[in-house]
Amino acid sequence: QVLLVESGGDSVSSGGPLRPSCAAPGHTVSRTCTPWSRPAPGKERGGVAAIDSFRRTIFADSVKGRFTISKDNSKNILYLQMNSLTPEDTAMYYCAGRSSWYCGTSLGEVEYRYWGQGTQVTVSS
Repeated sequence: QVLLVESGGDSVSSGGPLRPSCAAPGHTVSRTCTPWSRPAPGKERGGVAAIDSFRRTIFADSVKGRFTISKDNSKNILYLQMNSLTPEDTAMYYCAGRSSWYCGTSLGEVEYRYWGQGTQVTVSS
């Protein structure tokens, strides 16, 4: 069983930054694809961003240029730097994991086996 624990969600004003993190004890983020997801229309979870073991990244069009994804391999922690937040970014954000390094060429292409409990981000106008 892989444990993923998100934290860092908060209530912020539009335009503000936020950086949720995902601790993954026992799961080697350095060698696997690790994404951030949030609910999307018609989906329980839609991809926001993903990073593979080579640090190549994929982003949803709605967050490109505003969000960055990174990981600290020494600490086994995944981060999501969120800038220029808008009320449309309000959601529960989840990190996930899978055994493979491969994230696919677009979000939603691969499936994830492990999920965290989520951290709430609320953006007020």
